[in-house]
Amino acid sequence: MSDRNDKGQFSEGISGNSQGKPKGTRNKATLAALSLLEGEAEALSRKAVEMALEGDTIALRLCLERIAPQAKERPLEGFKLPAINDSKSAMNALNTVAQHLAGGELLPSEAAAICRLLEQYRKLFETTELQQRIEALEDTLKLRIANG
Repeated sequence: MSDRNDKGQFSEGISGNSQGKPKGTRNKATLAALSLLEGEAEALSRKAVEMALEGDTIALRLCLERIAPQAKERPLEGFKLPAINDSKSAMNALNTVAQHLAGGELLPSEAAAICRLLEQYRKLFETTELQQRIEALEDTLKLRIANG
């Protein structure tokens, strides 16, 4: 029985090597490049700095990216959400986010992250309210059954 399809490819989840390639294994080209650079990192770094100081903009960018890499995330300074205590206050918070986004005080990605958080609050309030309503209905039902 063949584990290959009509194109000669192995079926999904099945290969000729059941162990698979170990995670983190580097390919041969990467290993060769690393072996060539081994022991030369300091000299190459010094040369890049010298070129940057001489005005080579590519070397300068390379050096600056290593010194101060671009931040992936940052704290939101000056942005305050109103207190979130119920569904209505969550809606007010969404309005605040929209106003700050429209005013250019928040990036779209920041606003999206805050909105995901606010959605979790909304779900929490909705679930809590539904739970309270179900419990009230169950209590009413129990009273009606007891009074009979």
